[in-house]
Parts: sequence; structure tokens; C-alpha cells
Amino acid sequence: MHSGDPRMPISQLSVHFFLQAAVILLACRLVGRLAQRLGQPQVVGEMIAGVLLGPSLFGLLAPEWQRMLFPKETQGTLYVVGQLGVGLYMFLVGTEFRGDHFRSRIRSAASVSAAGILVPFVLAFALAPWLQTVPGLFAEKARPLEAALFLGAAIAITAFPMLARIIYERRLTGTPLGTLALTAGAVDDAAAWCILAIVLASFSGQWGGAWAAIGGGVAYALFMVFVGAKLLRRLGDEVRRDTPLPPAVLGTVLALFCLAAFAMDAIGIHAVFGGFLLGAVLPRGALTEKLREQLQPLVVLFLLPVFFTYSGLNTRLSLLFSPGLLLATVAILAASFFGKGIACWAAARATGENARDAMAIGALMNARGLMELIIINIGLQAGVIEPGLFSILVLMAIVTTVMATPLFNWVMRRRTAESGAAQLAG
Repeated sequence: MHSGDPRMPISQLSVHFFLQAAVILLACRLVGRLAQRLGQPQVVGEMIAGVLLGPSLFGLLAPEWQRMLFPKETQGTLYVVGQLGVGLYMFLVGTEFRGDHFRSRIRSAASVSAAGILVPFVLAFALAPWLQTVPGLFAEKARPLEAALFLGAAIAITAFPMLARIIYERRLTGTPLGTLALTAGAVDDAAAWCILAIVLASFSGQWGGAWAAIGGGVAYALFMVFVGAKLLRRLGDEVRRDTPLPPAVLGTVLALFCLAAFAMDAIGIHAVFGGFLLGAVLPRGALTEKLREQLQPLVVLFLLPVFFTYSGLNTRLSLLFSPGLLLATVAILAASFFGKGIACWAAARATGENARDAMAIGALMNARGLMELIIINIGLQAGVIEPGLFSILVLMAIVTTVMATPLFNWVMRRRTAESGAAQLAG
């Protein structure tokens, strides 16, 4: 997180932001279109566009132009706008969450979540002692337990916003498969953030932050489910399908969203979970439909690309070419694939999901996306990891995310074809 430089006047910050926003929107639309032609969802193209606008390509080919367009003094503005975008998007995803589907598949969701957490940590504890002997990966003062826990959290994390976007673009939001994937992803990410809080507390010697993150997260979730849902029913009663959304209701919802995001950020988890839980407990019907109708275009088309670009500005893929990190890269990539995708597929199959849905779950859960970039940026800034491991995990995030989409598409095509054949046979 960067704050604005007081030496740069506010007027210049605003001028920079508007120019940056125009470039970001054009780049994300262009690369997103190219990604769609290659069979990837728009969101993957936007993630890649964000990386391309950073030092990995734009800064490599035209460093002076890149520094002029994205000076460090303006990154605080991009950070805030990006956080607003991803938080609001997860709020909208929450408004389409189907609790009845989750309850009907609670056994599968619990099993997939457990597998997506436990197996990555087993592999991380097996790899960490060796990885600590490789120069450029972990900080010298990182203890073995801290190294293993951080690596486990990095492998266990799921691209929750990206997973939600893929489900939305494939029109699976609200379906049993989409709800199962979102639920398992949310649980895994919440666990990973809590474990990251423990690592940071241990590394810095400040345990108060870890207990605040875990206890506060649990308390917030319980409050929203058992108390907040009842209080919010009054908002739903004020909205009708045949009339516009009252400005007072929209303003109240947005204020509650900001408070929820603030609460989760303040205790050290992440703002996206505050927004998601708020959306999940809002009363279904005209209120949630009109909220999506009014907020979704702005969030998807404008705010989210800013989030992707901010993360891309902090990514340096040039560090991946160090030959000494090749074996560690292969080992971490293999552990990430088997520890997440294969483990979640096996758990889904073991709890009665059919082969196609289990493969779809494994493909979606294996994507890391920008949630991975967020967590490893925190680790790098805190001094837990060094640039070598950071670069390996960036590569892992890109590979697993790009790999997830073709596999998921293939599974869904087989699912559709077999369903059509069954209907014809019937």
C-alpha cells in the first residue's frame, strides 16, 4: 500500500488517475477480447493486462513512459479504487449466494474445503525444510514453522474473486455447482488469511493481531448469519419490483458495505470477505436484483480492472529467469497442482459428486489468481519471503489460473453434451 506523496499536488494526482483509468480500461478490454478468442474468460485477460502494464512488459520496453504514467506517488489512489472494486464485486457475488444449495451439499463443501486446506499444508511442511536451504526464497530469520505455514497458505489460497467471475461469466451463479465452488473457495481463503495472520504475528512477535483476525472473523460471520440477516429484512420490505430502488436504501446498503469491508480489513483478514458475507445475508428478491442491476456494470467494467492493474504494478516476472530457482519452481508448481486441484477433485468424488462436477470443482479451486498476488505481496513486504520465492509464486498463480479455464471449459462441454444426449435418449 502506497500513500500519496505530499510533494505531488492533489490536482496532479487527479490528472494522473484519469489518464491511468483510460489506459487501464482500453488495455483490459483489448487483452480481455484476445483472451476470449483463445478460450479464456475476460477476467483472465484483465489479469494479464494488469501485469503487462507493470514493470514486467511496459516497464521493460518503455521504462520512462511507464514511470511517467504510473508514478509511485499515485499508487495509493489505484490501491483504494481497486479495493473498492473487488470488495463491491464480492458483495454482488454474495447477493447471488444460495444457502439452500449449500445446505443440500454441505458434506461435499466441507470435504472439498478440508482437502483444499489440509493437503497443501502437508506438502508445504514436507517442502519447507529443503526450500529454506535454497538462497533467495525465505528470509534468514524465518523459522521452519513460519516458512511451512506461509507456503501452505500460499498453496491453499484460491482465486476467490476470479473464481466468482468465471462462475458469473459461465452463468453458473446460484447453481449447485457454482455455490459449492464458491463456498469451498471462501472457506479455504478465510483459513489461509487466518494462517497468514499467525505467520505475521509469529514473525514480528505481535500475537495480538493474529487473535484479532481469527476471533474477529468468526464473530463477524456469526453476527451476520444470526443477527444481521434478521435486521436487514426491513430493507427488503422497502423495495418493490415495479418501482426504482429508493436512494435511501442504496445509500444505506453502500454504507453497510463500507463498514463491513472496514471491519475485515481492520482485523487483518481482507475486505472482500466483509462484502461477500453482507451480500450473502441480504434478503433475496427485489432488493438484491436491483442492487445488481445498478452496481454491476460500473464494478465489472471500471473498478475491477483498476484492481488488476494495481497488482500488476507490483509484479516483476523478470526474476523468474534465475537458473538456481528452477528445481524449486518445478517442486512448488507440482505441489500446488496436486495439493489443490487433485485433492479437491478427490474429495468431491469421495462425497458422491459425479466425475464431471468433481473435475470442475478441482479446476476452479486450483486457480490462484490475484488473491495469490495479494498474499505474497504481504509476505514480501513483511520480510518473510524474498524476491525469488515471490517470483515463483507469481508464476504459479498465472499457470494455475490459465490452466484452470480450458480444463473447466472442457468439463462443462462434456457435461452439456452428455446431458443433451440423455434428454434425446429419454
